[in-house]
Amino acid sequence: MEQRLSLITLGVADLALARRFYEQGLGWNRGNTDDDVAFYQLNGLIVGLWPRVDLAADARMPDTGASFSGITLAFNTRSHAEVDEVLAQAAAAGGTVLKPAEEAPWGGYSGYFADVDGHPWEVAWNPGWSIDGAGRVSLAPA
Repeated sequence: MEQRLSLITLGVADLALARRFYEQGLGWNRGNTDDDVAFYQLNGLIVGLWPRVDLAADARMPDTGASFSGITLAFNTRSHAEVDEVLAQAAAAGGTVLKPAEEAPWGGYSGYFADVDGHPWEVAWNPGWSIDGAGRVSLAPA
């Protein structure tokens, strides 16, 4: 198996509400017109939103309604100040700030928000990583 990730699908309670959060609140552009699933093309990765009950059934797993799955998503910023901007945008869109941004012990700056379904997102600036013009993050410094 190649070392890559192609798609992250988030199970959501209310697809219309989740779409409003990501599209109107965060400004994401949907890449499909289906009413039962939403796909967003990112920089080499796709994020999908699908009703949680359908996602669990497709994976043949019970939907336990667990509030923390042990996975977080992350959005790395190009600057220290952008972390606060993104957290404020998520909160204004109906998300919940889980942890206000703070200086991190690893030398960066980060905080967390949850989307309307409780999926946790870290928003971080890492001075040791670089982000190119297409938004691809690299472990190599700029």
